[in-house]
Amino acid sequence: MSARDVAKVGIAVVGAGFAGRVHALAARQAGARIIGVTASNPESSRTAAAAFGAELSFSDLTALIEHEDVDVVHVCTPNGTHREIVEMALSRGKHVVCEKPLATNAVDSANLSELAKGSGLRAAVAFAYRYHPMARRAWTMVHDGALGALHLLHGSYLQDWLLAPTAGNWRTLAAVGGPSRAFADIGSHWCDLAEWISGCRITDLTALTSTVYDKRPSPFTEGSPPSALSRDFVPVDTEDIACLLFRATGGVVGTLTVSQVSAGRKNRLWFQVDGSDASVAFDQENPEWLWIGTRQLNKLAPRDGSDEIGTAFGASALPPGHARGFVESFTDLFGEVYRSMGSDDPASYPTFDDGLRSTRITEAVLLSASTKGWVSVE
Repeated sequence: MSARDVAKVGIAVVGAGFAGRVHALAARQAGARIIGVTASNPESSRTAAAAFGAELSFSDLTALIEHEDVDVVHVCTPNGTHREIVEMALSRGKHVVCEKPLATNAVDSANLSELAKGSGLRAAVAFAYRYHPMARRAWTMVHDGALGALHLLHGSYLQDWLLAPTAGNWRTLAAVGGPSRAFADIGSHWCDLAEWISGCRITDLTALTSTVYDKRPSPFTEGSPPSALSRDFVPVDTEDIACLLFRATGGVVGTLTVSQVSAGRKNRLWFQVDGSDASVAFDQENPEWLWIGTRQLNKLAPRDGSDEIGTAFGASALPPGHARGFVESFTDLFGEVYRSMGSDDPASYPTFDDGLRSTRITEAVLLSASTKGWVSVE
């Protein structure tokens, strides 16, 4: 068949944290069946299965992946486990949707990309911000030539969830989440979106990173949530902040600030693309609008599809005034992956090649920060 009936797609969700909840909700909205969930222990697996609307809970990862009704494995576990789970899923003939980063280093990411290509299976990375309708409209403006010749990309991705010195999470530990935290976690989204919208690729960069607190509470403290004073503090070996200056193809230059310690910013991915005729800016916390600027006029354009910014990709099923956002972007991504199963059409969603690209940029950021120099991006 040329495209898969989404209602017949069975998925497995591996991991029951925030990403697992989002994947389960979005997959259900896309029309798929959640066959099973597995978490860190049997009790957590049962709790997650009930919360996610899964048919079964699994304490054994292999049993879940090998279940005959599972077509797609969603990998939503800590970063350091991605490679092993993806390899297992592909070796069992299962399609994969993996949270970013695809792996914690470029060698593993490259191996997974090649493995996916050789398998003939669908393999996606969850760069879901591409599926915001107004981000897609920005893509249309750029690729229709409405901005003219591009010369500058700039923006930031700011959060505050690790602002307090008593905030702890597995992502703060390189042994669990990989050598980069803030950049690999959210800077990767910004770079993927900026490169996709602009059509430019970062060629070389210089970066500065900062870790605000050298110790944080261990994310593995046993028992009920203890007070901050009773928790064991452990060294932090990942960054809270990353600042980049970069060059990109076509003579474009740019800057990026990434932070997980910026008070009041919850999930503010903001970027602007500047061209010879116009500029366009997108703010993920206000996803129904695009800012458009020219020498004669500045305006906020709403998601209504009625003016010169046009429509893109059939980007929203909702009418104007009915806000859509974060989860729906995952829904659209997953739906595209599911419908592509059984098709020979080339992938239009973010693939493992995009995951590899992201890992290479992350490694360039860390290398530049450590050497205090410019680094080429492969």
